[in-house]
Amino acid sequence: MTLRFGTAGLRGPVGDGPDCMNVPVVVRTTAGLGAWLEANGQGGGTVVVGRDARTGSAEFHTAAAEVLAAAGFEVVAFGEPLPTPVTAFAVRALGAVAGVQITASHNPAADNGYKVYLADGAQLAAPADREIETAIDAVGDPADVPRVPVAPSGDDLVDRYLARVASLPRSPHRGVRIALTALHGVGGETAVAALRSAGFDDVHVVASQFAPDPEFPTVAFPNPEEPGATDALLALAAEVDADIALALDPDADRCAVGVPGPQGWTMLRGDETGVLLGDRILASSPPGSLVATTIVSSTMLGRLAAARGARYAQTLTGFKWLARAGDGLVYAYEEAIGHCVDPDAVRDKDGIATAVVVADYVADLKQSGRTLIDALDDLHRELGVHVGDQVSIRVDDLQRIGAVMTRLRAEPPTTLAGLAVTATDLAESPGPMSTDALVLVGRADAPDGPAVRVVVRPSGTEPKLKVYLEVVTERDRPTAEATLDALRGWAASLGDENP
Repeated sequence: MTLRFGTAGLRGPVGDGPDCMNVPVVVRTTAGLGAWLEANGQGGGTVVVGRDARTGSAEFHTAAAEVLAAAGFEVVAFGEPLPTPVTAFAVRALGAVAGVQITASHNPAADNGYKVYLADGAQLAAPADREIETAIDAVGDPADVPRVPVAPSGDDLVDRYLARVASLPRSPHRGVRIALTALHGVGGETAVAALRSAGFDDVHVVASQFAPDPEFPTVAFPNPEEPGATDALLALAAEVDADIALALDPDADRCAVGVPGPQGWTMLRGDETGVLLGDRILASSPPGSLVATTIVSSTMLGRLAAARGARYAQTLTGFKWLARAGDGLVYAYEEAIGHCVDPDAVRDKDGIATAVVVADYVADLKQSGRTLIDALDDLHRELGVHVGDQVSIRVDDLQRIGAVMTRLRAEPPTTLAGLAVTATDLAESPGPMSTDALVLVGRADAPDGPAVRVVVRPSGTEPKLKVYLEVVTERDRPTAEATLDALRGWAASLGDENP
């Protein structure tokens, strides 16, 4: 078995063999990518190569750069580990034919990965992914693939990226105190520099998680969505009396937002941040602008778009689809705390740019004595109460995921949380929305009763079964929350399945 391109490129444990991340796999992958670019008339073009600070990233970065250089490409290889959005930005800024980022994003410490951007600046997607895999399969012994040394370059691109991010704020206000964690990843220095470039100087960082560390020693999983991952951040936010708390994932392409409330500090869900940023960005966008999210995200963005005279698109999971949602795209997000706030510059999720836009929004609200929670409450009053959650079931044996999906397809539930539901198998859907997922929807008979939506799918980046839950009511939050609790219980029970 060999590694194949998934939702966000290749990912796997660092180790020996074709099913792991190692130098021979990177060499063959890069040789295949180069051959595909050559076959598609892009030979000799510029390719940007970046990396994070995970185990093996430096060696894999060197191997990728050297193979591309030997194949005749003009290689821009960053000399230091940098956030993934910088590589995505550089592809667009240079008019490159491709970009490669060595990263496993928020995966466990044992993993690494290989992410590819195409000439449009967006992630690799079908059919190019399968065509490149065919080219990889045609590569012989990796020891025979030519390599030539490559000098580091591209420092000016970091400055250009910071200047672009500093241009995103829409408000003159800067009176906001920020707590920030990099979760042992590569985003810390760049995020602080970006915030300061945008005028936000009151930034406090979680010192124990600021420097890159491939072991991620203070968290069980280096993912802001995981329980406990943001405990140190929220403690710091309370200690310094911050206005907002921001958590980057290890390659800084995702950003989670923490807010103070009556019961203390809590993290917003990705869907909550998503509709807030959608409203913020649409407020200064031309009529008819496009916003987009995925099939597993809240339906609230669609209601918001209709209310604001904007267009709305829904795609499959992954920014390789979201970034290509359509012309006039001004904002896209996925519920897994990924936000694309500047599609013209970075056609991927960008945690650092998101941090700047969130800080700007909070500073603006603060001037009128308001918070993100107040703004979210306003949207719920206008668009209906939308509550949701994601239940992730991590497995050691991937057969368990297949067994659950097979059983659900054969015997889908007919009721959930006391409501009749119908099932749609997206694997049987024709066209571009076909994917390995089951959607369950239902609505109460009463006109003001709750509506439910559940999506079950295997993760494309980790050994997890993911269950996405949403309940919508017009005004009745207690009923919505009670219904959501019932859905959580059903979702958690899927973890008891045996292959």
